[in-house]
Amino acid sequence: MRKTLRTMMLFGAATLLSAPALPAAAADLKVVASFSIIGDFAKNVGGDRIELTTLVGPDGDAHVYEPKPTDAVAMAGADVVLVNGLQFEGFLQRLVEASATKAAIVELTKGVETIKMAEGEHHDGEEPASVEDHHNHGDIDPHAFQSVPNAEIYVKNIADAFCAADASGCQTYQANAMAYTVKLKALDDEVKAAIASIPDDKRTIITSHDAFGYFDHQYGITFLAPEGISTAAEASAADVAALITQVREDKASAIFLENITNPRLIEQIAAETGLKVGGVLFSDALSSEGKAATYIDMMRSNVATIRGAILGS
Repeated sequence: MRKTLRTMMLFGAATLLSAPALPAAAADLKVVASFSIIGDFAKNVGGDRIELTTLVGPDGDAHVYEPKPTDAVAMAGADVVLVNGLQFEGFLQRLVEASATKAAIVELTKGVETIKMAEGEHHDGEEPASVEDHHNHGDIDPHAFQSVPNAEIYVKNIADAFCAADASGCQTYQANAMAYTVKLKALDDEVKAAIASIPDDKRTIITSHDAFGYFDHQYGITFLAPEGISTAAEASAADVAALITQVREDKASAIFLENITNPRLIEQIAAETGLKVGGVLFSDALSSEGKAATYIDMMRSNVATIRGAILGS
């Protein structure tokens, strides 16, 4: 029996060695996206030519994310790493060093006209963040993706990065990017029309953290927030009291929760101002399912929630 098994194994090995080699399948471009919104952009541009890993998933908060060992493995094997930049991903540098990745790190905000964070963003009595503080964004608001025209710049940068890493697929990436950009331009028109239907004197609202500066700049809604640009910075009692006073003076129309922040603070402000919580806005992350599972759906959901809370429709 042993002799028979050995003969069969030798025969099988010889057969494999003599068989004609099959053509190697084209390897997918290995892409790492830092968080869910960028992951959605990457899917739309890369299609089935990429193998995508998204580090901070739906409903995840990139401001306070702590990388896992599997993230370092994904980074080490990546061809392209897509990030927001502008110090949005506080964990990024540590992860790059831990993974020793050789991948191109592509900052998608390249070419975006950045805006500074709102005056008073640094809370009174708070020490300036040191260079070691990975939640420090400096003076620049990193949430550029909250403007649809900026999202178009992200998409172009992704297509350029994929073309540089995979020249044979460049035409596909460019065609996908062009088709998706057409959808984004239609979305931009849709958002503008929806906001235009809200009276100017009702366009002041409250959210948890200051993530909507580019939305304000592009579409004309004023967002007040007790927390700063990063969810890692907690608002002090003085900050909350000042905001409540400002709300009463500015006659804010609505107050909203966010999908990535603790609702406690917003509920406190709602109780003290008499404002009704108007729903949930999606700021730095998509939803795992439902109405904000893609970037386009997220923007539509946010606008519908804002409009509905203010106008009651």
